[in-house]
Formats: sequence, structure tokens, C-alpha cells
Amino acid sequence: MILASLLFALLAAALHIYIFTMESITWTRPATWKRFGVASQDDAETTKALAYNQGFYNLFLAVGALAGAGFVALAAEDQVLTAAGWTLVFSCCGSMLLAALVLALSGRKYLRAAATQGATPLLAVVLGVAALAA
Repeated sequence: MILASLLFALLAAALHIYIFTMESITWTRPATWKRFGVASQDDAETTKALAYNQGFYNLFLAVGALAGAGFVALAAEDQVLTAAGWTLVFSCCGSMLLAALVLALSGRKYLRAAATQGATPLLAVVLGVAALAA
């Protein structure tokens, strides 16, 4: 179960890196802003700074999940690094999961995006807790 948890943490991180690229790098491209439901190019320009900032939140969560998974996977003999790794995985994936919940509560039109954003961190957390409890 540890391997599965770490795999889902890595997948969650990859998705959040992808979201970072859309929000912080390609936000003003029509394909990106339309995906986020922005009405026009002018609106994309107006919200560019907000999206840029939000993208970095996603990147930092991804980096934390990647570092945590790496610590757990590579430092199995070191209890301190393993504990630090699980702390990062649970904190970052838990934050991703809670952000997906907030998105879901924002309206019915966001349910699919919330499920996409929240599924992998949910599995990372649940499987990680189960592995540590066993």
C-alpha cells in the first residue's frame, strides 16, 4: 500500500504541475482561459495576476508532495526522513484534497474538475494512512 500511496501522490503532483503551467504560463491563451470558464481575452488579461499566483500555490503543493514521496521511497531506513516524507505527503495531498472540496462546493459546474483534482490526493492519503496503520 505504501507504493500505491506514493504513486498517487506522484500523480497528484503531476496534475498540479500541469495546472501550474496553465495558470501561470499559458493563462492568456484562449485554449487555457476557455478551459477555466473565462468569458473573454480581456477577462483573461484582467485575471492574469490572480491566476499566476494561484498557479504557484499548485506548484508548491506539487513540489511538497514530490519531496515527501521521495523521502519515503528513498529513506526507508531513516525514521526521521520517513516521518518528514509522510508529513509532506499528507500535508500537501491533504491540501490538494481540501482545495478540491472547496471547488466542488463552489457550484455544480465544478464537480467534474473537483473530482479530477481530488481523486489522486484522496487515494494517496487514504492508502498512506492504511499502510501506516497496518
